[in-house]
Amino acid sequence: MFYGYLDRLEDILMASYETYHHDVLVIGSGGAGLRAAIEASVAGVSVAVICRSLLGKAHTVMAEGGVAAALANVDDRDSWKVHFTDTMRGGQYLNNWRMAELHAKEAPDRVRELEAWGAVFDRTDDGKILQRNFGGHKYPRLAHVGDRTGLELIRTLQDYAIHQKIDVYQEHTIVSLLKEGEKVVGAFGYDREKGLFKVFHAKAVIMATGGMGKIYKISSNSGDCTGGGISLAYHAGAELIDMEFVQFHPTGMVWPPSVRGLLITEGVRGEGGVLRNKQGRRFMFDDIPELYKGQTSTDEEEGWRYTQGDKNAKRPPELLTRDHVARCITREIKEGRGSPHGGVYLDIAWIKEKISNASEHIKRKLPSMYHQFKELAGVDITKEPMEVGPTTHYIMGGVRVDADTQMTTVPGLFAAGECAAGLHGANRLGGNSLSDLLVFGKRAGEHAAVYAKGTKAGSVDDKQLEEIATWVLSPFERESTPTAENPFQVQSDLQEEMQKLVGIVRVESELNEAIEKIKAFRERAGHAACGGNRGFNPGWHTAIELKHMVTVAEAIALAARERKESRGGHFREDYPGKSEVFAKINVSIQKDAAGNMVVKQVPKLKIREDLQQIIDEMK
Repeated sequence: MFYGYLDRLEDILMASYETYHHDVLVIGSGGAGLRAAIEASVAGVSVAVICRSLLGKAHTVMAEGGVAAALANVDDRDSWKVHFTDTMRGGQYLNNWRMAELHAKEAPDRVRELEAWGAVFDRTDDGKILQRNFGGHKYPRLAHVGDRTGLELIRTLQDYAIHQKIDVYQEHTIVSLLKEGEKVVGAFGYDREKGLFKVFHAKAVIMATGGMGKIYKISSNSGDCTGGGISLAYHAGAELIDMEFVQFHPTGMVWPPSVRGLLITEGVRGEGGVLRNKQGRRFMFDDIPELYKGQTSTDEEEGWRYTQGDKNAKRPPELLTRDHVARCITREIKEGRGSPHGGVYLDIAWIKEKISNASEHIKRKLPSMYHQFKELAGVDITKEPMEVGPTTHYIMGGVRVDADTQMTTVPGLFAAGECAAGLHGANRLGGNSLSDLLVFGKRAGEHAAVYAKGTKAGSVDDKQLEEIATWVLSPFERESTPTAENPFQVQSDLQEEMQKLVGIVRVESELNEAIEKIKAFRERAGHAACGGNRGFNPGWHTAIELKHMVTVAEAIALAARERKESRGGHFREDYPGKSEVFAKINVSIQKDAAGNMVVKQVPKLKIREDLQQIIDEMK
């Protein structure tokens, strides 16, 4: 009656789900998920990958500028120590220092590994992998394929993975993790084509589900990025940290409205692009943070020389960290110096003053950006500036993991990539996301396989399955009730409020308002209804997904209220300075026995002395 072709729960449980058994289950098929699956498979265990969309369509393909690794191919002064220091400084020293160390040390090997597996990188004149400048990196460090690096990474990993013994379940959604006592032993999901339930038994589960940008109105993220993995882990008992740190990328498209928020790679600025207000002035020179004054150019000519590889030049202010650049752009817009459509101008066309073949140079270095603006906005970036503005891009927070193994605080549950927290601290440097996927995807797969080999398969009682199935089907039951809500409207309203109240600039009164509204959204999500049947039903998918969106939204708002200072991606207008107290803590969130979010301040890990010495020597 409530979904078309089956009207008894007993029938559903007995006839409409299939059961699968694997040693390691990877939820997510982006860079972290594929790299984890490859490593687990190489270890000789049975591996399955759950794709929410089709294989090769994960959000990783949207990463453009490059993968950060201290290969030192363009500037021989680079090293893992410099990369480590840049990452820690960019994260305002709230990073998990062990993760930052492992990342900096292992990223070069992961990039060379990709090259050996067939990745086609841009090349230097002597045949080495070419590297470009990016915000917050002292030296040119991003290995790249034009401005389509994420696509090449996914293509390479996918091609390599299909030759391993990995089972792939495409167009499947996981709605809950399965537990035996405190241990995760599998996952419950459905296939999106027919809506039939699937139960996956696994000795180890790896969350590699990406981010949560789609809980905001303006975002560079694909539609899949609703925070599902973070929420699934949280509801299974995992600890979340650093959820207040949301990165608003400085440069997203602002016009036309249909593509508002679509990412414009930092590679534009790395190749010499500059930011101007409506008066044509390069405003980024107006505000250079004390921490970066010694590394930032004092005039336009020096900044240009830096982008062209002059080792004696300092970086232009457009290549400061993303959090700072985004706030400077926001300031120009708020003070009336913005572009006609509510942004500022990003100008790469100006380099025709410096390069004779500028048009062909831009098209070769930034092919995606050229076509994106030409096709979507009618703008030729070789001749005129782009209109840009901040867009929700990344979350530094997520599931707390062990640095070496990537296991969460829940036995049997691992996490890697954007849904895992620790590496980036208060702010992520551009390009560190792709090397994060490779380094910690590999480690998650390796250690999940070790764990799976050393543990027995768990069991799931029917009551647990019945409770999940009842909840998943409840939107169909609500279709004809007086309180029924349209799930798309609830989603849209949540995005609007998060953008307005928990955006790039925050204040306690608005955070309190957001928290109260999120409680109401949780209630509304509980009334989200859909009709039709379970096959190809986006209304049903959205009704289910609202639980995850509301969970992550609440965690962000609560953590943002808790951190009474401004640091990295978190800016409090009522607490604009940095606090010595909050410099020493991470904000932690866990679910208590009553189902409430418990927010705590936990001391950050004391850094190892030799690593502190490296940081001190490079200041």
